[in-house]
Amino acid sequence: MNAPINKLALAAALALSFSSVATRAQTATSPVPAPLLATVEQKLAEGPAGSRFGVLVTTLDGEVLVSIAPDQRFIPASNTKMFTTAIAYAELPSLQSNAKGTGVRFETGADGKVDVVLHGRGDAMLSSADDCKTDCLQTLADAVAAKTRHVGNIVGDDSWFPDERWSPGMSWNNIPSRYGTGISALTLDDNELVVKLAPGAIGAAPGIQTSGYYEIENRVITVAGKEEAIEADRMPNSRTLRLTGTVGADVAPMALRYGIDDPAHYTAWRFRELLRARGVRVDGDIAVRHRPLTAADDPENRKGAPATRPPEPAMLAELPAPSLAENMVRINKESQNLHSELMLRRVARHAGSGSIADGQAVMQRVMTGAGVSEAGYHFADGSGMSSYNRLSPRAAVGLLGWIARQPWGAAWRETLPVAGRDGTLQNRFKGTVLEGKLFAKTGSLNASRALSGYLVTRSGATLIFSALANDMPEDTDGEATAAVDRALVAIAEAL
Repeated sequence: MNAPINKLALAAALALSFSSVATRAQTATSPVPAPLLATVEQKLAEGPAGSRFGVLVTTLDGEVLVSIAPDQRFIPASNTKMFTTAIAYAELPSLQSNAKGTGVRFETGADGKVDVVLHGRGDAMLSSADDCKTDCLQTLADAVAAKTRHVGNIVGDDSWFPDERWSPGMSWNNIPSRYGTGISALTLDDNELVVKLAPGAIGAAPGIQTSGYYEIENRVITVAGKEEAIEADRMPNSRTLRLTGTVGADVAPMALRYGIDDPAHYTAWRFRELLRARGVRVDGDIAVRHRPLTAADDPENRKGAPATRPPEPAMLAELPAPSLAENMVRINKESQNLHSELMLRRVARHAGSGSIADGQAVMQRVMTGAGVSEAGYHFADGSGMSSYNRLSPRAAVGLLGWIARQPWGAAWRETLPVAGRDGTLQNRFKGTVLEGKLFAKTGSLNASRALSGYLVTRSGATLIFSALANDMPEDTDGEATAAVDRALVAIAEAL
């Protein structure tokens, strides 16, 4: 553990913006209280026994105030999203200008029938909801229905990116869940299947409503009370979802959400339903076109050569590209895994073939320019779901300090959850000195918790911090989170 320097300058009040950071943060002269490190260590010691903590707190100028294991590497969970959205923001103008929305076209098949081909371009916002207003799959269905009343196959083409539906290090038990849903250039409705469930009579199965894409084996039993304990099981690439457990008779109807392994297939299936609703006869099958991952998708193997991309055919209709800046608000506020993975692949497509390896190469290039040492991070994905990811508090603080100096830094900070107010921090720090004054990205995986961002102290100084916790005993993650929160409140009150 590193003790803090006794007297360090503090950043001047920057509670709501980084406007003055574009030049250089002004500093106050208040000394750091000598017992502060001991206080922070005491708060963390109140966490679960056996847990491992790393904390680094600095001024905007980089002066260290609190340092506990700052160079140890931790599983960062969704703190990974800070890095993904930062490299996207760093290249946002060109990234947005080259972005494309989902398209549709006709293609004559070998049997002479006219097939419909949906082309995904990495749009995370595509929706088929009944109340959809923008980025709607229905718009493309209307375009097809305006041209023909009879088609053959419906093809979902997600070859815009190579087929990497799950990242290395993804836990297999997450795959059936909404958090581990497949990643595809042709994405619809967050690649989630909704199952509406309502309790039945005691001893009977609850009522189930769903789209029909999955076959539901409903083995849930309604019991007395207000508790529910429902488990879901589905084998990879299976469309049979087994629900087991119990639901209380007094439980309100609920919407359960589960992952989809082949989003391109699901989107084509849903498109067929929309076409039929518009009076278009569909005689063929649902088909998909994936692009297998090859050695050429790794920039190291290309040795500086540009990625080879197949030519794009003309579209019958295509949707406007979504706002990537708006999407990053959802990524960081809600910690949306799928959208963050697609953002990494958009960055990767802009630089190469759209592979994870291309995204990692961009990450390394941008972080090197930001002065963040590669020894402090490794990311196998764009969302934080991979157990292979590693991050040190020093690397997280280095990233956040670099962001604060960028012209887009204030806009990026607006994507972060605000303590006690919104996003994944809505219910944390309420009634404390940090309510409304801490802006940070959360992270949560099994035995891993993370919180990194900016906080405003009682005196009005803005600080950068990263607090990472790993190796908590089972069912004690909440205790570790509470210990970190108490430590951060103590820092804010002392300074």
